Amino acid sequence: MKKICVVTATRAEYGSLFWIMKEIQNDEELSLQLIVTGTHLSPEFGLTYKEIEKDFKIDKKIEILLSSDSAIGISKAMGLVQISFAEAYSELNPDIVIILGDRYEMLSAASCAMILGVPIMHLAGGERTEGAFDESIRHAITKLSHIHCATTEEYKNRIIQLGENPKNVFNVGGFGIDNILRLKLLSKEEFEESINFKLNKKNILLTFHPVTLENFSAKEQFQAILDAIDELEDTNIIMTKANSDTDGRVINAMCDEYISKNPQKAVVFASLGQLRYISALRHVDAVVGNSSSGLAEVPSFKIGTINIGTRQQGRIKARSVIDCEPYKESILKAFDKLYQPVFQESLKNVENPYGKEMASKKVIDILKNIDLQDIIIKIFYDIQF
Repeated sequence: MKKICVVTATRAEYGSLFWIMKEIQNDEELSLQLIVTGTHLSPEFGLTYKEIEKDFKIDKKIEILLSSDSAIGISKAMGLVQISFAEAYSELNPDIVIILGDRYEMLSAASCAMILGVPIMHLAGGERTEGAFDESIRHAITKLSHIHCATTEEYKNRIIQLGENPKNVFNVGGFGIDNILRLKLLSKEEFEESINFKLNKKNILLTFHPVTLENFSAKEQFQAILDAIDELEDTNIIMTKANSDTDGRVINAMCDEYISKNPQKAVVFASLGQLRYISALRHVDAVVGNSSSGLAEVPSFKIGTINIGTRQQGRIKARSVIDCEPYKESILKAFDKLYQPVFQESLKNVENPYGKEMASKKVIDILKNIDLQDIIIKIFYDIQF
C-alpha cells in the first residue's frame, strides 16, 4: 500500500483536504497518514484538531504556534516546524506527502520533505494572490514539489510555465466543491440553532485576513469594514476570525470588541467548521472580506462576494465577485451594488470558474496511478516559443 501523508495547519485547508483524506482512508491500495500542526493545536484558534479527531486518526501533532504574530515570531515558527517535520517524516516514512496551498507552515513542510527525498504532491499551485506573501510561498512550494494538482486550466499552465513537467501537472478543479456536493447542509432553523443566533432580513458572512505585504494595515482596513457594516440596516453579521498571519490577532481582538458592543446583530467564531460554514452560504446574502473561499466556493451558491483589498488580487474570479478598496466609502458602494436588482438577477446565471466536479476522486486516481520511480529527479521543463 502507498503511504500517503497529508499535512494540515488551518481550518480552511482542512476543509479542502477532507474528502481527499476520506477517499484515501477508504481505498484498499492507499494508507492515510495525517500530520496536524499550526492553528489546529491552538486554544486561541478553536483547538480544531478535536474536530479532525472525530473523523481521522492523527499520526503526529506538531505544535509551533508562538504567542507572537510578528514577522519575527512567524519566522521562528517556520524554523520550529521544520525541525519537527524532519522527525515526523523519518518516523512515518511516507511514500508521498500532500501539501495544499501557500501557508508558511507548508513551505517548511515541503522543504523538509524535499531534503529527505520524499515526493511531494502540491495542491492548488499556480494561483496568484499578489497582496500577500502567500504568492511567493505558493510558487516556491511548486518548485519543491513533484506532482501538481491545479484548480483551473490557467493555473495548470502557469505551473508548467514555472518549469514543471506537463506529464505531472493536472487540472482537477476546486477542492472546496466536494464539500458543496457531498455534505448534507443545515436548514435555516438547524443553522440558527447550531450558532445560537437568529438571522435577520439581510445577513452577511464576514472573514478578513491580514494583507501581509501591506505592513501594519490590518487595524485600519478592518476598522473601515466595521464602520461600513455599522451603516447597514436590518443586517446581521456572522464573523469568523482571522488566521495566524502577521497581525491576525489585531483583527481578532477587534472582532471580539465589536461583538461585545453589538450582541444583537453580530456573532463571531474562531472556526465554524466545514458543515456550518458551507451551510451558512445557503442562508446569507454575501460573503464579505478577503478569504479565498469567496472566490473558490461562494459562486456555486449563486450569491455575491464582496472582495476587499489586494489579498486575492490576481486570482480568477466569477462575475458574482465585487472588488472594492479597503475604505468605508468603497465598501458601502459594493454593498449598494450587491443589493441592486440587476446584480441579484445576474447571480442566477453565475458559473463557478473552479468547476463542478469532485476533485478528490481525481486526486486519488492520480495517486494510485502515478509512477514514483525517479520522480524526485526533476529536470526543468523549458517552454518552446
